[in-house]
Amino acid sequence: MLSAQQPVPLDEVERVLQPLVESYGVSGMEAPVRGTVERLLPRGMRTQTDTAGNLWLTMGRGEPTVVFVAHLDEIGFKVTAIRDDGTLDAVAVGGLFPTLWEGRPALVHTGGGVVPGVFAPHDTAAAGSPEAEPMVRVDVGAADRARAEALGIRPGHTVTSPKQYVRLLGTRATARSFDDRVGSTALVLAARRLVSARLRHTVIFVWSTREEIGLEGAAAAAAALGLRPARVHAVDTFVSADSPLERTNFGLAPLGAGPVARALDNSSVTPPALVDSLVTLAHSARIPLQVGATNGGNDGSVFAQWGVPDVPLGWPLRYSHSPAEVADLRDVAALAELVRVVAERW
Repeated sequence: MLSAQQPVPLDEVERVLQPLVESYGVSGMEAPVRGTVERLLPRGMRTQTDTAGNLWLTMGRGEPTVVFVAHLDEIGFKVTAIRDDGTLDAVAVGGLFPTLWEGRPALVHTGGGVVPGVFAPHDTAAAGSPEAEPMVRVDVGAADRARAEALGIRPGHTVTSPKQYVRLLGTRATARSFDDRVGSTALVLAARRLVSARLRHTVIFVWSTREEIGLEGAAAAAAALGLRPARVHAVDTFVSADSPLERTNFGLAPLGAGPVARALDNSSVTPPALVDSLVTLAHSARIPLQVGATNGGNDGSVFAQWGVPDVPLGWPLRYSHSPAEVADLRDVAALAELVRVVAERW
């Protein structure tokens, strides 16, 4: 295990982030991603999987209990019907713009394997008419319903597009599903660098399921923990205005300038005193930290009904919920270090 004081090298960030990004797991089908997390954790760390599919890792002992949660799932599609001509009707799972997927390769995830296909472009001339095509139609090359079914495809199966982690110029990288494989990466890296015997209290890492369709896995974890946690830290995307076409008067968190204290979003408000305390802690540890407000929700918000303060830790992302999200590896490394410092010192 590396020294807790040594900065996280960017090549180590990539060795964790790439396999997580390249694992597929639409909401409700996160098992491959959960398995990747387990393989990336150090040997000897005892994890548990609950009935909601969440992966738990508990370190340290005693109170208070502090929880960190990042979600395993990604946006995608679900097959709703197989047409007579062999094409598939599908609906979005999670918040996305389906048109971004049109004309791209598709992957249908069945119980027996993956079936390749394409997201068919819709008929723009029929848009708004009663004959309009569904928003998403998938062509797997089958000539009729029977041949599509012979491939093992059934309604309820998930559909994604192929994805690959790609390093860009400098410290930037692109891939689909950085949300929230970056948060999951930060928890793995922090867990690698923490020593249970040095912790002054209990720290629980949760890799949650079904965040994109309603924070369902986190809600199960919150119910299981009840009043016990002193704080919860959702580790998730900060949708940033740092992109060429965005206005910078809201949600600005430049890539490469460090993680973000997600002080306000559509689901939660972090108590100002806790924001100030987090900023002071990061400053003392020489970790760059931005503070901002953005749209969207976070897993920590479902702990509020139990009276648990939510102090989300974000990381700036360009082109959220698209096939080509962009992040900065320096932010991922600093986020992992921030999680470690919060676990050890706060």
